[in-house]
Amino acid sequence: MIIKASVLYDGRTRREACYVHIEGTQIKAVTERAERYDFEGIVTPAFVDPHSHIGMFREGEPSSEAEGNDMTDQIQPLNEPLQSIYMDDPAFTYATDFGVLYSCIVPGSGNVIGGKTTVIRHFAPNVDGALVKHLGYKMALGYNPTSTRQWKGTRPNTRMGVNALLEERFDTLLAREKKARTAHDIALLELDESADGELLALKREQIEADYHAAFSATEHALLDLLQGNKLVKIHVHKEDDALYLIELVKKYGLRASAEHCMDIHHRHIFEALDAAGIPVVFGPLGSVGYKTELKHASYKNVSELVGAKVPMAVMSDHPVIHAHTLRDASQYFMIAGLDATDAINLLTRENARAIDMDAELGTIEPGKWASLLLWDREPMMLGAIPRVVIGEGRVLRQ
Repeated sequence: MIIKASVLYDGRTRREACYVHIEGTQIKAVTERAERYDFEGIVTPAFVDPHSHIGMFREGEPSSEAEGNDMTDQIQPLNEPLQSIYMDDPAFTYATDFGVLYSCIVPGSGNVIGGKTTVIRHFAPNVDGALVKHLGYKMALGYNPTSTRQWKGTRPNTRMGVNALLEERFDTLLAREKKARTAHDIALLELDESADGELLALKREQIEADYHAAFSATEHALLDLLQGNKLVKIHVHKEDDALYLIELVKKYGLRASAEHCMDIHHRHIFEALDAAGIPVVFGPLGSVGYKTELKHASYKNVSELVGAKVPMAVMSDHPVIHAHTLRDASQYFMIAGLDATDAINLLTRENARAIDMDAELGTIEPGKWASLLLWDREPMMLGAIPRVVIGEGRVLRQ
């Protein structure tokens, strides 16, 4: 397949009059000439939503059937959101129509650790084809995990209580892991290297098994989180909670992103996140500030975020705003000074980078997945909609 791009927004720059060559599921080349082409239009990469509950809070279903939060305990790192989505949710169709082809689905924020985070494609018929990759874990600070005191398990009703519960769990587990690791290392040192090879291998295997058996599956997941092996997406809105997030990241060496940040209204807080190496996934923009911790939320805060020059992405937080309106959220970044190319880069390259998918998605270049959009007019115009939607080399909409 060859696409003639009258204008190409490739996720980095704006180019004119070039051709995108697709072979199988990947982009093969971008050239200035081609003998023929199959489609013509203004071309962008597919949009990526870095924070969504799509398929978990479903269109046309009562809230009692939503599956965003499990109510049995505050700390549940094993929960897999893929097992709580239904792909027949119409929101997947609407998102695909508007060019949002991928999202990172996350559990809700009613628990301080709600579960895993998972990247999915929206255009799969069922969950077995939807999975792209397991990304990491979801945590929540601030009001939300204190508001669920009627749920099961130990439920502190204050932020200090939730934070103390979290840190006690972390500290206790880290101390146990240190003790188990020391015993593991001593056992390896005490092995008789002159023993029979097969027996020696069995003893090594037993030492590793003993170390592994010292921890439950939940504890292994928490250790995975604490060892910085996976990205932790951490819900936070208010400035003081963002400062606690920075402390938490420094104390435990977490690899984290600050999710939402809607109530942060001073630039130096965004700058502090940047100095701590914590990128911001901002949003949802255009929703109602329905709780006290959003009393400073405003579209004007985007100017402070942009001015801080912190690595940033933009979310839908579907269903808080619909996934298919993700592009509309970029208008606030344009008000804050981004031009149309920058806004498209945000929805594509930066959003892909925020969920560790920038090696596959976000830009149009050889080797990337052939997921792109052909528009009927300039993509940032109010009435624009993709005329052709291509997902991994396959025409999804025409």
